[in-house]
Amino acid sequence: MIKVLEKTKNRLDTDKVFYRIFLSKIFNVPFLLKFWDGEEEKYGEGDSKFKIIINSPISKTDIIKNPSMALGEAYMANAIEIDGDLGKIIECIYNNDKNILKGINTNNIIKNNINDSKDNVHYHYDIGNEFYSLWLDDSMTYSCGYFMTDEDSLNEAQKNKVNYILKKLNLHRDQTLLDIGCGWGELIISASKKYHVKSMGITLSVEQFNKVKERIKKEGLEGLAEVELLDYRELKNKKFDRIVSVGMIEHVGKDNLQEYFSKVNNLLTEGGLSLLHCITGISGGGVNSWINKYIFPGGYIPTVKELIAYMSDMQLSLLDAESLRRHYGRTLEHWAYNFEKAIPEIKKSYDDKFIRMWRLYLNACAGSFNSGNIDIHQFLFSKSINNEIPWTREYLYK
Repeated sequence: MIKVLEKTKNRLDTDKVFYRIFLSKIFNVPFLLKFWDGEEEKYGEGDSKFKIIINSPISKTDIIKNPSMALGEAYMANAIEIDGDLGKIIECIYNNDKNILKGINTNNIIKNNINDSKDNVHYHYDIGNEFYSLWLDDSMTYSCGYFMTDEDSLNEAQKNKVNYILKKLNLHRDQTLLDIGCGWGELIISASKKYHVKSMGITLSVEQFNKVKERIKKEGLEGLAEVELLDYRELKNKKFDRIVSVGMIEHVGKDNLQEYFSKVNNLLTEGGLSLLHCITGISGGGVNSWINKYIFPGGYIPTVKELIAYMSDMQLSLLDAESLRRHYGRTLEHWAYNFEKAIPEIKKSYDDKFIRMWRLYLNACAGSFNSGNIDIHQFLFSKSINNEIPWTREYLYK
């Protein structure tokens, strides 16, 4: 029995050495590390920025094999606790160029056919409208906001974003607009109300579909705005003057990017405009394995180079490209703050593991954008030549 206890102690001491080395390489700022037996150590010079508490040992093999997955699952299971600002801590990780967690994974990229896409969207977006309403803005806009001033609220930033996109599309009365992945419908409703365009939104989420139908009826926009529950690849015999897609192409998958641009090209009228708003990789496209398993199955983050190459292949003319990276970092900070405020309500329907999973997701994404580990861009392009848009960007800011 004594030998067994000694063997266990030696193994745990070996584990501690591994964790010390591993964590000291991830962070380049001072921090405290506390182990399951109460032992506590400080790393780095100066005041500690945060404390990492390891409540129980984590498999060294799992950490070596896939550190993002191992640490993410350990946090979900409460094997790891964080005393400090989780978003800022993750930002510190990505600000350390030498750590092995920087970037996104290029392995295990998943193909998405129509059925897979429906299942993947259902997994994430059909958690329930009530859940998302607890921490999104009033319009239920689940994408990057646009902060025109430091004082802008989340509600204002989301309205700014929708208005900004609609201005970029240079809409005219009675034109037709398609929103691929329309979410809860804010963009198509705003487009039809403000510009009197005939707008169609499509989504694969049943929850979103039902909510958009309800909103269209409430706004009295039947006949001007509509929503369909279908995949963009299922659209037949239709043409649109404008096509927009916000935060959807990340769900398309690497192997389907060319198909996406081909379909947009076929759906656009000659001279038609399209705006693509999406997360972009910096040094390479890929996925985060933990996010792919627990948050967005089947996802893929493309690079700017990939996207522009596909536009060029389809002879689509790139008119404008703009990074909104800092805007998404701030949006996610608002979401994470709202999420924490809503936890008493969330606990009525979801367990601690679910809550820790979403807390990690929102804060990890905020840290990733704020540090520049990933980016987000708006691309405006046309089918063939469009000489109707204004000569300068001045019209966007009126």
